[in-house]
Amino acid sequence: MITEQHATEKENKKNMKFEKLVPSVFYVNLKDSLKLFVDCLEFRIVHEEFESESPYYVIEKDGLGMLLFQNKEYAEKDYPEFRLVTKNIEEVYEKVISTHPELLHPNLSKITLRPWGAKEFALKDKQVGIRIQEW
Repeated sequence: MITEQHATEKENKKNMKFEKLVPSVFYVNLKDSLKLFVDCLEFRIVHEEFESESPYYVIEKDGLGMLLFQNKEYAEKDYPEFRLVTKNIEEVYEKVISTHPELLHPNLSKITLRPWGAKEFALKDKQVGIRIQEW
């Protein structure tokens, strides 16, 4: 038997909709994030509080967003990996290799067709790993 509360909870779940995921990443030195995200991947800083007690940037590109924080304690605990999916991996790769080849991950520095069907290459900085994928 479905209770009225259960029916209401079930209906509320149907209406739950998300539009994007905005992760937070922590760096020991926030300026280290700029080379990968702003210079290489061409995200733009839409808000910054670099001179505050808890420095951070809000970055965006093509409807994607991320918060980049400076916090040594948290940065030393987590080294996240993200995947960026594109429909033009060859163009992205050519841009990266011509401007920032030092950011290519040594284990996946060339576009590679993976067993699961995606083409991939990877980037890294001191804190983050990013796989660029095309399905």
